[in-house]
Amino acid sequence: MLYHVVCPAKYRQKVFTDPVEQTLREVCAEIGQRYEMHFVEIGMDEDHAHFLMQSVPAVLPSAIVRTIKSITAREIFFRHPEVKKMLWGGQFWTSGYYINTVGKHGNEVVIGKYVREQGKTYKQIYRQRLKLFSGI
Repeated sequence: MLYHVVCPAKYRQKVFTDPVEQTLREVCAEIGQRYEMHFVEIGMDEDHAHFLMQSVPAVLPSAIVRTIKSITAREIFFRHPEVKKMLWGGQFWTSGYYINTVGKHGNEVVIGKYVREQGKTYKQIYRQRLKLFSGI
């Protein structure tokens, strides 16, 4: 099964910095090796993450999301303690999420591109402002 999953950060905080994004990608690669999951694309905006992923039909969608959210939250808090300070209450993800199946032949390319492009506009604007204020 091919799924499009969207998980917002708790309180919609803007926690997905470049180091946090890198950690999330590394942890998802580890999850893919240990569980019957394959991450086709991972994209992040400043306050939420998109996953285009495959899993076997025997695994419930809720179990997939629970696995991703619990392991990634634990590792991000461990590797980036500053994020835990931003998210009072000790949770990284909101309790909700979006998940939908994706048709292999009709939508995989379109949704894959959408997931891959997440946050690029925001990052371009942020880098331009950084250059403007730093005098680069």
